[in-house]
Amino acid sequence: MEYAMLSDRHPPTTAPPPASGAADVVPVLADVLRLKPEKIDPRRSFRTLGLDSLRAVEFVAGVNARYGTRIRASELPDHSTPLSFARHVTRALRAGRTEAPGTATATLTAPVAPVPAGGPGREVLDVLTEELARILCCDPWDIDVRAGFPVLGVDSVIGAEFVAAVNRVYGTRQRSGVLYDHPSPAALAAHITRLTSRSTTPQDVESLLDAVRDDLLTVDEALALLSRRG
Repeated sequence: MEYAMLSDRHPPTTAPPPASGAADVVPVLADVLRLKPEKIDPRRSFRTLGLDSLRAVEFVAGVNARYGTRIRASELPDHSTPLSFARHVTRALRAGRTEAPGTATATLTAPVAPVPAGGPGREVLDVLTEELARILCCDPWDIDVRAGFPVLGVDSVIGAEFVAAVNRVYGTRQRSGVLYDHPSPAALAAHITRLTSRSTTPQDVESLLDAVRDDLLTVDEALALLSRRG
């Protein structure tokens, strides 16, 4: 799944912050954006505050974990400021759209994939870590492969570049939304390992040839992939 970037469809409101007892989403937002809560103006739009599509998912998951709500990230663009979204959360609480507090799944922040000790899974993880380190301009050993991509500093732009690199190396045709379904390097590596470990079929060969023709893979990379699948 892939969420659209937040927009300023609703102008910032001049209403005061939510009254006592209403949902307060600013602490969650501050944690996601790595800011102090007092630095956040709840009347400004999420876009101007720096919340991109990847961090938006983390933010909504954090709100759900805090209040036990079941709000979807796709609802966020309809409430373009923290103040507006806080009111939406309050309405959800009053309507009973809740689970037990603290039980909501924090997508992108709690990867569960194990780190392989060896074999193809470890090889894929090492390659993905090197590619991500190259894009982030850091050393591979500085990357915690269990951490969620937003925690590692991967926003929507970097995420798209990273997925493109993965597609180039492995001849896959993944879209940026794969980072939502597999939200850490370890989880993504497990997914790519499953894709590339399937038995080679004529259709697989044709897909690799298409990737070479489209300059997504070199001939050597395609041959290496065929040898792994054979």
